[in-house]
Amino acid sequence: MSSNLTQIKLLLEELSTALKHRKLFLSTAESCTGGGLSYYLTSLAGCSEWFERGFITYSNNAKIEMLKVKASTLEHYGAVSRETAQEMAEGALAHSAADIAIAITGIAGPDGGTKEKPVGTVYLGLASKQMASQTELLTLTGDRKIIRELTIIRALKKLLETVMMTQT
Repeated sequence: MSSNLTQIKLLLEELSTALKHRKLFLSTAESCTGGGLSYYLTSLAGCSEWFERGFITYSNNAKIEMLKVKASTLEHYGAVSRETAQEMAEGALAHSAADIAIAITGIAGPDGGTKEKPVGTVYLGLASKQMASQTELLTLTGDRKIIRELTIIRALKKLLETVMMTQT
């Protein structure tokens, strides 16, 4: 097993325990990872105790329809932006019974990058019923598979940090 997959597995187990202990539910909104985070989350037996749902919103239209991302946000800032990541996370929280939602939007490559937003540019958005929304910019290197794995690792770490700060 690669070191990334080992790290994902360890983070999943820790996150699962923390969510169960705090009786919290999680929702995801994914674009460039194409449901990869949700796949790993649901690979754990018993995840129905804490995983509420996942949205795979690869197209702009899906982001608008499923998560209520504003068309003006996508037009002005683009799908890969701090603003879109935040609206995706807030939409996933609002359109689920989750306590915490994480969103991922980025450019995994090998194509699609620009000078302003090169391949490896990824934004995470996090929304919670107990905390203000947060976003984080990742600047990653590697091929498509590596960028997606590294994004999932950071998303799991961000979720774990947030869950550990959440009051029960």
